[in-house]
Amino acid sequence: MHRYRILGLLIVSVLFMFISHLHSQPLQGVTSPSEEFSWSIPFGKSYDYTDILVERVVDGDTLKLETGEKVRLIGIDTPEMHSSAKLDRDAERSSSDKSTIQQLGTEAYKFTKKLVEGKRVSLEFDVQKYDKYDRILAYAYLKGDKTFVNAEIIKQGYASLMTIPPNVKYADTFRKLYQEARENRRGLWK
Repeated sequence: MHRYRILGLLIVSVLFMFISHLHSQPLQGVTSPSEEFSWSIPFGKSYDYTDILVERVVDGDTLKLETGEKVRLIGIDTPEMHSSAKLDRDAERSSSDKSTIQQLGTEAYKFTKKLVEGKRVSLEFDVQKYDKYDRILAYAYLKGDKTFVNAEIIKQGYASLMTIPPNVKYADTFRKLYQEARENRRGLWK
């Protein structure tokens, strides 16, 4: 225990000396002692999410941006295209065979790809910005005509609802669009 106290005091002393040294150095551009000194260490990169390119569509509800980041579209869920634990759960829950789900997933992917791939979008965030897989959680809008991408995928019948609190800003809108798509047998509901 004594070693940890000594180590802690040593770390605090080194930090104190470093900070004291910074404040004792002349600052370029500071012309009077009354000007304030401030500095910051940038963490991560900052992107303009109001005008960003969708590099590619990963699946019906996931996009990859020009930054390399993935965006999970909030409020929607499209069928799986690839073998996964989620595909197994979906097959069991829906009593559908996996190949049928994968075919529907491919249809949803193609729709989303045609809608947004290679196009610029504006992202809107809700309460949480990231999911447990470090994907950005967002609502997307096409830059040109301002089409609400999440809503359009539901409206055209290529997604089910997936409402996960606290990200529920458009849950009522999505519910209405989903019911309308099902009633009118659009997209996957044919």
